[in-house]
Amino acid sequence: MANAHTPFPKGRVAAWIVTLAIAAYWAWSVARNENFGWHVVAQYFFDPVVISGLYVSLGLTVVAMVLGIVFGLLLAIARMSKDTLASTLASLFIWFFRGTPLLVQLIFWYNLSTLFPTLSIGIPFGPTFVSWDTNSVISPMTAAIAGLALNEAAYMAEIIRGGLLSVDRGQFETAEAFGMTRIRALRRIIIPQAMRSIVPPTGNQLISMIKATSLVSVIAMADLLYSVQSIYNRTFEVVPMLLVAVIWYLLITSVLNIGQSYIERYYSRADRRTSGTKVAADGTPALVPAQEAGQ
Repeated sequence: MANAHTPFPKGRVAAWIVTLAIAAYWAWSVARNENFGWHVVAQYFFDPVVISGLYVSLGLTVVAMVLGIVFGLLLAIARMSKDTLASTLASLFIWFFRGTPLLVQLIFWYNLSTLFPTLSIGIPFGPTFVSWDTNSVISPMTAAIAGLALNEAAYMAEIIRGGLLSVDRGQFETAEAFGMTRIRALRRIIIPQAMRSIVPPTGNQLISMIKATSLVSVIAMADLLYSVQSIYNRTFEVVPMLLVAVIWYLLITSVLNIGQSYIERYYSRADRRTSGTKVAADGTPALVPAQEAGQ
């Protein structure tokens, strides 16, 4: 009707007022609470020890994620392979590293010398070509990278496999009909289309990784958490120093969230193309080039 109008949302407005009032009171209480030690937070926020630990955490995140994505892609392809040996080995790897806590894996890597005092390369049950003392190879840095990267590879393998499975099977079949090898079809046709399903959970894994680096503090790796712990062990300012770490983690994850949203929008542009499935003249799904899949 011409005179009809939307009723005033009294309940929604009341809910907003109550929520904002509670949030304002909570923020005021936190800001005024001297036990948080905000002056200590400001004093140590850019402390060289904290910044050095921050660089270590960021470096571990980048290296572990790159290695995890590369190994995860190989594991996903092996898991989907028709080769029984490759599929079984990939499944066992994923089962083990997803089924055990990351903290336990890091501790095992750090104490690898108690199991294998030396690491060697040679022929099984035959001569040894070269060997190293395990303690000289497995430092806190290498233990942290190995633990984080291998654990991440197991999760990324399942994320990538899920993304590859989301692509219509007809794309594989059409690529084979055009004479493409399986590797080329994956690189040119399948992976670009699967990115829409791979990018969002990968972004979540990246955010989880920056927080997971805090676990390396248990193996004496000087990351962000370890750095603030070393300061509050001297100053006994436990809460303020933990707040320094919390604020840095929140800043980093906020930046990563923004970057993830931009990447998701870039790959979601292909949804306009996939809103209607392309079909060839004979009724089979049509091959979609990688250039079109990314548009």
